[in-house]
Amino acid sequence: MNKIKIFETEEALSKAAADFILKLSAKAIEKKGKFTIALSGGSTPDKLFALLADAPYNKSLDWKNIFVFWGDERYLPATNPSNNSHQAKKILLSNVHIPAENIFPVPVRLSAAKAAVDYEQTLKSFFKEEHPSFDLILLGMGDNGHTASLFPGTTILEEKNALVKEVFVQEVDMFRISFTAPMINHAKNILFLVTGKKKASMLHTVLEGKENIQKYPAQMIKSSRVIWYIDKAASAKLKNV
Repeated sequence: MNKIKIFETEEALSKAAADFILKLSAKAIEKKGKFTIALSGGSTPDKLFALLADAPYNKSLDWKNIFVFWGDERYLPATNPSNNSHQAKKILLSNVHIPAENIFPVPVRLSAAKAAVDYEQTLKSFFKEEHPSFDLILLGMGDNGHTASLFPGTTILEEKNALVKEVFVQEVDMFRISFTAPMINHAKNILFLVTGKKKASMLHTVLEGKENIQKYPAQMIKSSRVIWYIDKAASAKLKNV
């Protein structure tokens, strides 16, 4: 059964997500001295990032012990505004006291295939284990049912072994580098953020429709540690909440 929380507004959802991160990070740092998070791209987390960069979160979060990665990246130069890490740095990371060495962007200076291999090696080196497990992976969901860069009908959906993989996404005519479904499902906590009425139909299909992971890859993320934060507009067609 999916854990779902519905919020009146996108602002309320973003605040709840910021509180969740604050609490989870404090617990992880107290327990093992660090908190690892993989950020999502797209516009949905922008409000969350802005909140985390502002009081009280910017001072309450223990940034020196927080380590930031990305669950997927567009194969664009790091200076391109559509690059996920560029956006997160602009809104959040450049506005808080996080050490530069705690930030691990996808190396888009390499070829897409090499960037994926290099990023997987970075994960393994950092976590010092074969199958890294993040304290938290943030995810969004596209209105076509994709999450991270697991797009409908793409080759990455078949990947069983790699943790990170490059994938050419025909519908956006672009290479992406993405965590694979097994990598995401291995996280200790997975938080989906879904907002807006244009996501309502697909959200109903993903959460309450028949399983078809080739068409709706967000259905591949099915760990017991998944939580969905949804605003009222996006929840409009859900029946079982």
